[in-house]
Amino acid sequence: MLEKLLKTLKRTIILEGWTNSIGRQALRGVGDAYREMLSEMTDYALEYRASQLTLHRIFYNRFREEYPWLPTRIIKGCYRDAVRRARSFKKKKRKGETEKDKPVIRSITITYSDSQDWRLREEYIEVRTHRGWIRIGYRNHRQLHRYLYNNWKPSSELKLKLSSGKILVYLTLTKEFEVSYNPDNAVAVDINENNVTLAVFVDRRLHEIYRIETSIGSIVIAYSERRKRIAENRSTRDRIARKALRKLREGERKEDIIYKTARIIEEIARKYSATVVVGNAHRGKSRMASKASKKNLRHRIHQWCASKLVEILNNKPLHVFEESEAYSSSRDPFSGKPIKRYTPSVIRIALRGGRRVRVIKIQMRLARLSNGLTMDRDMIGAINIGLRYLSSDGSPVALGSTGTHAARVKLVIPSLGATPLTEIQIFTNTIKYR
Repeated sequence: MLEKLLKTLKRTIILEGWTNSIGRQALRGVGDAYREMLSEMTDYALEYRASQLTLHRIFYNRFREEYPWLPTRIIKGCYRDAVRRARSFKKKKRKGETEKDKPVIRSITITYSDSQDWRLREEYIEVRTHRGWIRIGYRNHRQLHRYLYNNWKPSSELKLKLSSGKILVYLTLTKEFEVSYNPDNAVAVDINENNVTLAVFVDRRLHEIYRIETSIGSIVIAYSERRKRIAENRSTRDRIARKALRKLREGERKEDIIYKTARIIEEIARKYSATVVVGNAHRGKSRMASKASKKNLRHRIHQWCASKLVEILNNKPLHVFEESEAYSSSRDPFSGKPIKRYTPSVIRIALRGGRRVRVIKIQMRLARLSNGLTMDRDMIGAINIGLRYLSSDGSPVALGSTGTHAARVKLVIPSLGATPLTEIQIFTNTIKYR
């Protein structure tokens, strides 16, 4: 029996626009006033923990008298911006990522909080200013048109950023999806440094296991060494060093792998109409980093992409549920007893592509379970996460049935597509919830 839920998704499109000299002057005037208001509101919100309602009560009438020519909804949009900046600064202050006493307003983004003050047209956007309606043209944007043709609707908020003669338009689109899922089917996701392991449950029974080799941990270490070599015996302000550092594309590579991994998870979840159950590893990332004694280990933990992957999955038409993964890798899924130790192991797989042979090294940590089966630590973690979600009493124990069940472990490389490269068949008892 399929259950349904409504989920509203958001997508933000960045358009590069232009306008005439009158439009630029009008937007600069609005931007100068916006900066003054934002600076004062942000300081007040930070000091008194003020909400948007409090900022409206204190500042609205005064700013209306001081800037009578300014559209009123720009002042209201400034409330949101000020509260967001104050909250972001507090979070960074708690983490020790800033030494300043208050946030510095370096760049501004003019926020139109209501669609009454702006209009989206075929080849341009109109915004209301003190000089009337200003037309901002933008180039043909294929992605925007694709969203609009698929019934995505613009939200009420529009943001403008004046950057070195250009106008960047941030347009947010929304669409409501009806997500259908079977509560007895689940795709349990265990996110690790170099792989993402999936345990697929169909009718509350373990059906198959996927191991997606992301190698993000190895990428982080490699780029860290490259940055170290570039900055050796020279300042990072050096022209040659800056140029070499700009050529590094660590963020782009990691983001590409994460998006491909999320697409693979989405395809599997849609195939079985399953709930995506994610271990909430990103919540304990700060605690893990604080306990790390080595600087390199702390850097690797901070570069962990668990929260980014969860964010991408939440922005897809899927039912996503976050489950605690405490002790998920240290408990036997068959008996619930603690696993005493793991044995390191390495598997090498040769992939042939044309004339070249590529060797993939898979590092595993194996444990002998109570039923005589040997399994990898990451597979055990994914299975236990799925069992916790499916179990009615929350007990992550898998019970064996009388018959045997063949669970296939499929290896996937995101850069080579969603098709599994190889399969390892393990015979075990049918895993089901208690």
